[in-house]
Amino acid sequence: MKNSDFIKKDLNFNWHPCSQMKDYEFLPLIPIKKAKGVYLEDFEGNKYIDAISSWWVNIFGHQNRYINKKIKKQLKKLEHIIFAGFTHEGAVKLSQRLCDITKFDKVFYADNGSSAVEVALKMAYHYYLNKGERRTLFFSLENSYHGETLGALAVGDVALYKQTYEPLLIKTINLPTPKTQSKKEALQKLKECKIFFENHHKDVSSLIIEPLVQCAGNMNMYHPIFVSGLRKLCTQFDIKLILDEIAVGFGRTGTMFAYEQSNIKADFLCLSKGLTGGYMPLSCVLTTNEIYKEFYCDYTKLKAFLHSHSYTANPIAIACANATLDIFEKQNILKKNRKKSKYIWKKIQKFKKLKNVKEIRQTGMITAIEMIDYPFEKRMGLEVYKYGLKNGVLLRPLGNIIYFMPPYTIKYKEIDKMIQTAYKGIQCLEDK
Repeated sequence: MKNSDFIKKDLNFNWHPCSQMKDYEFLPLIPIKKAKGVYLEDFEGNKYIDAISSWWVNIFGHQNRYINKKIKKQLKKLEHIIFAGFTHEGAVKLSQRLCDITKFDKVFYADNGSSAVEVALKMAYHYYLNKGERRTLFFSLENSYHGETLGALAVGDVALYKQTYEPLLIKTINLPTPKTQSKKEALQKLKECKIFFENHHKDVSSLIIEPLVQCAGNMNMYHPIFVSGLRKLCTQFDIKLILDEIAVGFGRTGTMFAYEQSNIKADFLCLSKGLTGGYMPLSCVLTTNEIYKEFYCDYTKLKAFLHSHSYTANPIAIACANATLDIFEKQNILKKNRKKSKYIWKKIQKFKKLKNVKEIRQTGMITAIEMIDYPFEKRMGLEVYKYGLKNGVLLRPLGNIIYFMPPYTIKYKEIDKMIQTAYKGIQCLEDK
């Protein structure tokens, strides 16, 4: 069967995410038949390096043998069970491991990143409510992104996603955010943030941030001292700190979790994407005993956190997550990643010579090439995307930002092709 056969059937029935469907009149969908390692293969045998880890989720390559084996083993025992009033071996094991790694105390499971953010926001608000305080506002950062459900969208600040639904959203306050990775910039923004804390702390339950990298916010990166400074402000003004590590967790920034580079302890930690190695939808919120104890009482006091999802702690997804942690423990992934990130940084220096490149930046295994400010209507990033597909690399730019966020299993020759394809794609635009 040819790609065109699948495309026609798909467009008869499917409404794709984050897409203007009319674009598919000139930009053909790519039907994928199979995948292996960093490669996606369509029905006509064309292969594409998955340079964006299929929306930042895949960390150990497609069809990973070890994760596949653990899924098959789990399927023979238990596919799903309600997680209210029941539990299962995999969930207990994973929760203990996550708490050991992060030094948090409790784990609450959900289905996806946006759901985890919703859980954390509700918990933070409910925590203070149970203490007799009604704090209805949230702090978040300028240029942030936390998901597409209404609560998560409310604490985000990317107009492309948020503006349409603004009348439906809860009220939040955006704090100033560093626009560079310099320490000086971070310290200046902390001074500006303090004013917001002084003026609004009595009405704010929590601050939610993406540590070090605002991925959907054009891969904006900032200094770790900004995170530690925000932690100090939250402590000083009694506001809970939520870390959204859905995209940056599990080794993306060079450490297992981005917050480690700021040497802090938060009140909530949201995880998803790489949690299952990119196999299954699963998320969780880790929190502290301090938070937990404010919900722990007789049922008739009506202080319980009655949030739920049908597939909470799904055993197959949990098996993927445990397998993912196994790989981290056995294969020294973080050390290998540091070597690869240095290699990528060295290789992308040539982008500075292109007259249509404004900046290059990197945090761990996340690398961004920022082109000049092409007008939105020109959709120059889309031109790079099309060039990438023609040359066997999946690049999915964020506006004028071309970025690399590949699976950690990518080989050096594949890194070379990924970088060279992006370079040529951007170079082609120099005179446009």
